[in-house]
Amino acid sequence: MNNNDSDIKLREHVYDGIEEYDQKLPNWWLFTLYITIVWFIIYWVGYYQLPLGLKSDTEKIDSAIAAIEEKKQAELEEMMASINNDSLKEMATDASHVAAGEAIFQTKCIACHGADLSATLNGIPLPGVPLNDAEWNYGSTPLEIMNIVTNGSPDVTKGMIAWSTQLSPAEIAQVVAYILCKQPG
Repeated sequence: MNNNDSDIKLREHVYDGIEEYDQKLPNWWLFTLYITIVWFIIYWVGYYQLPLGLKSDTEKIDSAIAAIEEKKQAELEEMMASINNDSLKEMATDASHVAAGEAIFQTKCIACHGADLSATLNGIPLPGVPLNDAEWNYGSTPLEIMNIVTNGSPDVTKGMIAWSTQLSPAEIAQVVAYILCKQPG
């Protein structure tokens, strides 16, 4: 082994007759590494340590949910302003609204009120109240029925949940139209 200055081995290593030398990395590679390190430090300080107006993911989600809730509330207020007892009774005579309401009722309401709105399943009582009779606990006008479907039962211990979180105002109106079309008289 020769110890010339031009042939300096920093570590002795021979494998299959090949001698391995420690070589200096290329300058372009080192500059890329240093620039990346500096960029990371600047980005980390700016994003995580300084309030530069950047929103966190939680803040972005909260503002998006607030915007959705605001839009939904405006839609509900607009819908409620245009709905009255007569318009709901008129919807109950429209086959398209009744069919849409029946489809929603079959997926959301049938478990508590039964397929025939009697609140029974083969003679076994279900948790809901019958909707096909003339007896109503919290009002029988179309707007009162819509209020119960929208906001839930006033008695939260044994009443219905508020469907406004799962159904749009138009869907609620369609369900009410379906219930109204099944009323006697």
